[in-house]
Amino acid sequence: MTLNEQDQSPLKWGEKRYHTWNHHLRSHFGEKIFKIPLDGGFTCPNRDGKAASGGCTFCSARGSGDFAGDRRDDLVKQFHEIKDRMHKKWKNGKYIGYFQAFSNTYAPVEELRDMFEVILEQDGVVGLAIATRPDCLPDDVVEYLAELNERTHLWVELGLQTVHESTADLINRAHDFECYKEGVNKLRAHGIRVCSHIIDGLPQESYEMMKETAAEVAKLDVQGIKIHLLHLLKHTPMVHQYEQGLLEFMDMEEYVNLVVDQIELLPPDMVIHRLTGDGPADLLIGPMWSLNKWEVLNAIDAELERRNSWQGKYHQPEAALSR
Repeated sequence: MTLNEQDQSPLKWGEKRYHTWNHHLRSHFGEKIFKIPLDGGFTCPNRDGKAASGGCTFCSARGSGDFAGDRRDDLVKQFHEIKDRMHKKWKNGKYIGYFQAFSNTYAPVEELRDMFEVILEQDGVVGLAIATRPDCLPDDVVEYLAELNERTHLWVELGLQTVHESTADLINRAHDFECYKEGVNKLRAHGIRVCSHIIDGLPQESYEMMKETAAEVAKLDVQGIKIHLLHLLKHTPMVHQYEQGLLEFMDMEEYVNLVVDQIELLPPDMVIHRLTGDGPADLLIGPMWSLNKWEVLNAIDAELERRNSWQGKYHQPEAALSR
């Protein structure tokens, strides 16, 4: 894809003005691919006291794996139950096992091998997506991930959330941006695909601060991004911050404009895995408009079209020379 400078024709990925996860998978595999969200029974170093205690203030009791399988079930049972549920909506397709809940490299490599390999053995599995933190990448784990990367379609999803240290401290992130960049470099040294997670709407962050986080991710050697809207869920530590007046919910119009601003800054080859999300309705305190996921996505599409804009319109390749 190339930009026609004369008439400013938008870049498109299928019908979309941004490089979608679905487009990436269909281009790579030629068919529908499902992500099967799993709970491997992990925890996190900022919950068990190694880095901090209490966890990130936004994180639910299920470690942001509220739609994953039930950790009381073994992984094979989780996989097949969720796969069968998805096939009620889509008849055909193959699968990426998605280790979603908590930090999925926070265990001895022998335990990781047992969990990841049993999912790769299931019929129709073509890849793995492994969500984790940048401070959970010891050398032996990275070496095993490099081995997996040679055998399957692997993505490692690294939580960043924000590049601003004041916010990271406020949400009890328990690692800084330098640690994040070191984690990315360890993975990329082995050619492993990295997807960065960021959150819009965190406490005390301005619109410009959120844009800056996306701009910094655009400079990194990462191949994908997930842009999350902050969901305030019941029973999370962030409820106390909300009650103290540290958090105000974004409205939908502001969020849509921000996401489009962020999309414009990202390199065109970066795969956008997510642009919004919806928390469990029975746990959600706000913003309640986030439950209308398709309305939000349609509004993002409409704003890109209104602006005659697209992913990468204002991306500066020279800013990414350090990648």
